[in-house]
Amino acid sequence: MTPAPLTRAAVADMIDHTLLAPQASPADVDALIVEARKLGVYAICLSPSMLPVRAPGLVVATVAGFPSGKHHSLVKGAEARLAVDQGAAEVDMVIDVGAALAGDFNAVLADIITVREATRDRAVLKVIVESAALTDAAIVGACRAAEQAGADFVKTSTGFHPAGGASAHAVRLMAETVGGRLGVKASGGIRTAEDAAAMIAAGATRLGLSKSAAVLDGFPD
Repeated sequence: MTPAPLTRAAVADMIDHTLLAPQASPADVDALIVEARKLGVYAICLSPSMLPVRAPGLVVATVAGFPSGKHHSLVKGAEARLAVDQGAAEVDMVIDVGAALAGDFNAVLADIITVREATRDRAVLKVIVESAALTDAAIVGACRAAEQAGADFVKTSTGFHPAGGASAHAVRLMAETVGGRLGVKASGGIRTAEDAAAMIAAGATRLGLSKSAAVLDGFPD
């Protein structure tokens, strides 16, 4: 059976409209919220220092341990807890990529559990594995650790790593590993409708985009 073509509205409902640039100002956040409402996206994703914000009708997401992941787990947990206290409904945490590359998935697991326990059931937890920097085996191991720790999503990338962002291969591998039990968020370097469609075809259930308008313009109404 041929899948139905992707529509602009369907794709918009998968988007975390993202502003994580270090130079972002409160005025930039206000503009992001206005644009997000105009585009009809699902959520906005902001740096935790920009919280709290007023964004009725939008899910507010933030990040923890971003972008390196080289923060102590307790610091990530405290950052996530404070963000949730300030209104974040979703937290995208960065794992210790070096631990995953070294095959120390017990450390990855403990890191994620710390953030999961800090947010409890008050927030959706997405785990950024930085897939472009990992081997396939490390991607699988990190995704399994995220599922074991009680995360809700696995996510490809921060968008800040020199190794690159999302790839259809990584999304497919992550989707196969979590088997529909967790969501899969593709993020990093997705700038066109063709990029977004490829990620969705590979198994992405959420998209992290900073160029949401340009991407959505490539889908039919």
